[in-house]
Amino acid sequence: MFARITGAATRGALVALLIAMPSMLLPVSATESPEIVALMAILAAGLTFAEYFSNYPSFVEFREAPPLNRMRFAAAVAIVGLLSLLVRHPLDPTGLTTLVNNLGTRLGEALDFAYSPVQLTVLMLPAETASAVAHSIRSAASIAYVVTALAILGFGIAIRLGNWPVANGAFNVWVNLPLFDPTTGGDVVTRLQRDARVNIILGVLLPFAIPATIKLTSSLIEVSQLTAPQMLVWLIAAWAFVPASMIMRGMAMLRVAELIAQKRRAAYAHAETLQTA
Repeated sequence: MFARITGAATRGALVALLIAMPSMLLPVSATESPEIVALMAILAAGLTFAEYFSNYPSFVEFREAPPLNRMRFAAAVAIVGLLSLLVRHPLDPTGLTTLVNNLGTRLGEALDFAYSPVQLTVLMLPAETASAVAHSIRSAASIAYVVTALAILGFGIAIRLGNWPVANGAFNVWVNLPLFDPTTGGDVVTRLQRDARVNIILGVLLPFAIPATIKLTSSLIEVSQLTAPQMLVWLIAAWAFVPASMIMRGMAMLRVAELIAQKRRAAYAHAETLQTA
């Protein structure tokens, strides 16, 4: 019981720290509505604590199948932290912010090619946007995109080389996929594979579709407001993290479907052996 309470409290505190990170790293002049940020951090911490303290899952998937959620959280922390330092550089430069800014500039130059997601994030800006703001957005998009790509690669390695998730013991579908009902909708393996492919396809397309959608709806959305420091951090983080999280979820579901299919084949082979014997 004590270990469960400690683990749930630690996870809740880490989630609260993630939400408060931009406000903590940015100068006071660049932060907006600290009361709302504090309230959101407390609510997120409470929900996380309740989820991991309970014996019964509710909405967090792959709760007992590390390191998937840990890799997702580490990627989110890296993106939000690096983007906060990047946005802080023009306002309050330090040695660390200079290092992040130089990294973003180099990655932006490498990833700003025709039809790339990074280029599309720059093209969605109004024509009158200052070059410094466009450069900052390009650097932020490049950093976020590289971090999420590394997270996806790391999870792929964990699946193939680390034998995820069976390396951690038996995989419980109900605990790790609480929103998936295996008793309805046809064959479980087919449904898992279909849902996985949908998630992967959407995850690949969203980094391209989101900037295009914002550009098309620029008459309804004040794009210049999206370049405020704190807003910029969260928008770019969501633009990169949500699609990557969907891809990782698709990869995980494909792996679960593969394990179920393997167990079925082993059961059929065992049954045939008993019949011939």
